[in-house]
Amino acid sequence: MTLPPAASDEALRDQDRATRAALPDLEAIDLLLPDMNGLLRGKRVTADALDKVYRDGVCLPMSLIATDITGNTVEETGLGYDIGDEDRICRPVPGSLRPVPWSPRPMAQLLLSMEDGQGGVFEANPREVLRRVVERFAARGLTPVVAIELEFYLFDRLPDAQGRPQPAINPQTGTRNATTQVYSMEDLDDHRGFIDAVTAACAIQDIPADTAVAEYAPGQFEINLKHRADALRACDEALLLKRTIKAVAQRQELQASFMAKPLVEQAGSGLHVHVSLLDRQGRNVFAGPQDAPAEALKHAIGGLQRSAAETLLLFAPHANSYRRYVLNAFVPLADTWGFNNRTVAMRIPHSDAANTRIEHRVAGADANVYLACAAVLAGMLHGLEHQFDPGPPIVGNAYDQTDNRSPSWRQSIDDFLASDLVATQFGTRFRHIYGQQKRKELRSFETQVTDLDYAWYLRAV
Repeated sequence: MTLPPAASDEALRDQDRATRAALPDLEAIDLLLPDMNGLLRGKRVTADALDKVYRDGVCLPMSLIATDITGNTVEETGLGYDIGDEDRICRPVPGSLRPVPWSPRPMAQLLLSMEDGQGGVFEANPREVLRRVVERFAARGLTPVVAIELEFYLFDRLPDAQGRPQPAINPQTGTRNATTQVYSMEDLDDHRGFIDAVTAACAIQDIPADTAVAEYAPGQFEINLKHRADALRACDEALLLKRTIKAVAQRQELQASFMAKPLVEQAGSGLHVHVSLLDRQGRNVFAGPQDAPAEALKHAIGGLQRSAAETLLLFAPHANSYRRYVLNAFVPLADTWGFNNRTVAMRIPHSDAANTRIEHRVAGADANVYLACAAVLAGMLHGLEHQFDPGPPIVGNAYDQTDNRSPSWRQSIDDFLASDLVATQFGTRFRHIYGQQKRKELRSFETQVTDLDYAWYLRAV
């Protein structure tokens, strides 16, 4: 394929100007700064402030990047009291101005990137982490082509009698689905009102959502995005897709959740990252037949295998993330690879040779999409640089042919903070800030007294 020329920042700013001109009645803009957990923080400004935002940026506390999942500052990162909780200038990401179609009044949204105080981009900003990895591919004459798949649950906005999430009422039957009908067209038809509203909202925002399927549990769905020869844009669109799904669900008095494992007895939700690599002539360096895989493909997989433990925290960032890693749930429990095989971690989907790609299946839907994509690309780059051998592909059930692991949050944090690979690929400051954020969340989580504590111990001991 022929690679389109990369759009310049000025061309992207022109795109933003065209978007603004197409919204003459615009009243307000949401300024969105994705934090390390992938949560959107920022400000809402009136439309007449937009020119100033483009000219001068907007000030936000530096600590926002690394707030914990509950929204509190993590002092151990060094971004809070130690520096007086300083503000940093955040500037618009060129080309990211989009309408907000679910708003009852004319609104737009704009992604922000945080500066470091010296006029450069803050190195621990998740989008910047991904950008630096992509630049290292460019230095080798390679362009990652990325597509994102996101699974999620559609729940009733009200919990059940035990305070836990429950499937939404089927709008056609008036009852809650209790069985798994994977890839059921009837389930898609029953929830047509929600799916069609998401599709329409994506079209208005130029988000290339092209496939929706009913997944492996009642109320679980997957929406896929078209591939992009621009990893940053692919992840921007995945972030906005998540916002869209949640907003449309809320408008329909539902709750959409990207929690990795919301229900004990049902499948977890994943974030699958598809990647191929194009050279300067637009040729896919992974292209090749199954019986003679390209060396570049094997080396990339080998790198993903060797970086797996050190980067797992980026794929499984939360306590709940690790509940997803259970046997026989289409979740990889070893660093396996194979062709057209959903039991492995690195799947090579069925395609013609020219479109050969890696589908990385480790991350949960709760992962920060920029960081998950950065970890996949960094692992691949590590393999290409060192020409690692991944061993033979798995044929058949990978669970029966490998030692299945049960990863833990604590071990993943320790592995991440001790990793030279993470420091080299993402920077020592990012390693420190993200690792300390997760260590603080772990400590806070472990001090909680849960319902299970009461059920097991209150009377028995």
